[in-house]
Amino acid sequence: MDFLTIFARGGFLMYIILLLSLIGVFIIIERWMTLRRSRPRTGAFQLKLRKILENKNIQLAQEFCIQENSPAGRIVGAGLEKINYGPVRLRQAMEDQGREEVHYLERHLGILASIAGIAPMLGFLGTVTGMLAAFQAVAAAAGQPSPTDLADGIWEALITTVFGLAVGIFTYGFYNYLINSTQVIISTLERVARDTFDAVEECVYEHKVFESVDESPKFQNRGSS
Repeated sequence: MDFLTIFARGGFLMYIILLLSLIGVFIIIERWMTLRRSRPRTGAFQLKLRKILENKNIQLAQEFCIQENSPAGRIVGAGLEKINYGPVRLRQAMEDQGREEVHYLERHLGILASIAGIAPMLGFLGTVTGMLAAFQAVAAAAGQPSPTDLADGIWEALITTVFGLAVGIFTYGFYNYLINSTQVIISTLERVARDTFDAVEECVYEHKVFESVDESPKFQNRGSS
C-alpha cells in the first residue's frame, strides 16, 4: 500500500493537516533565512564604528551604518540621527528602531506556534471521527460487523493521529529553535546598542550620562518570549 493510498484513508482532516504542514515548512525556511541574514557581525562593526566616533565624525558614522544595512546598523543609525538632541533622545531612537527590528525577527513565529498546537488536535479529532465511523459500521451491520466494515474508521483514527502528532512535533521543535535563535540575536543587538551608547558618551558627550545598566537601550521586556 503506497503513501497516497494511506493518506486518502485518513479522510478530509488529512488535507487540513497537510496544508498546515506546508505553511509551517514555508515559515521555518523563511524565518531561518531571515535570521541567518540578521545575525550581527558585531566585532568588525563595533570596532570600526568606535574609531569613527573617536574622531567625532558623526556623518561618516551614519553613512557607515547605512552601508552596513543590517539590524545593528539600522539601530545605531537611528540613534545617531538624534545625537544632537541629547542622550535621552538618542537612547529612545535606538529603542524604537530596536523594537521594530525585534518585531520583524519574531514575525510569523506566532503562526508557527499555533500550527504546532492545532495539528495534533486535528489528529485527535480524526481519532474521534474515525471511531464514530467504526461504530456506524457496527450499527449498520446489525451488531455483527466484519473486519472490513471496521477498517475504514480505524484507518482514519490511526492515520490522522499519527500525521497530526508528527506535524506538531516537527513544527514545535523548529519553533523552539527559531525562538532561541531570535533571542540570541536580540541579546546581541542590545549589547551592540549598549556598547555604542557607551562609546557616544565617552567620545561625543565626553561624560557618563547614565550610571545604571538598566538605563541602557533595551528592545523588549525580559518577560517576553
